[in-house]
Amino acid sequence: MDARLNYFTDPTAGKVLKYVMSAGKALKDSPLPAATQELVALRVSQINGCAVCIDMHTKEAAAAGETSVRLNLVAAWREATVFTEAERAALELAEEGTRVADAAGGVSDEVWAYAAKHYDEEQLTALVILVSFMNMVNRLNIITQQPAGNYEPGQFH
Repeated sequence: MDARLNYFTDPTAGKVLKYVMSAGKALKDSPLPAATQELVALRVSQINGCAVCIDMHTKEAAAAGETSVRLNLVAAWREATVFTEAERAALELAEEGTRVADAAGGVSDEVWAYAAKHYDEEQLTALVILVSFMNMVNRLNIITQQPAGNYEPGQFH
């Protein structure tokens, strides 16, 4: 499968994506726990069906020490006992923040309050930006049918 566009050779993409990569780096450096970041990135990508992002975030999480059990259960996190309450709050916010058209009201007050119970304002800011960022990146990859399977951990860092 070949991508519709090659972001690495297109001059406009090159100009824009350097800022996208910089934003991704700023999120990685935020106080939101790294494991939470990978779980949220993976869940948003699963919802959107972004194969290249699922590939990337599964491999990055595994390289950082995440267990296969937890990675395999992200899609069914509500029924899984392997996630902390804070992670569950982040995953729920990620789902509602990704399914805004389905939710009709965006993120509910209850979901926001649950997340705010576990994360301070700086972490919540990072979480909101991460969910938004992943939705944007998913769309960049899905629209252009970027192929998945060849990502190597650390490739874009």
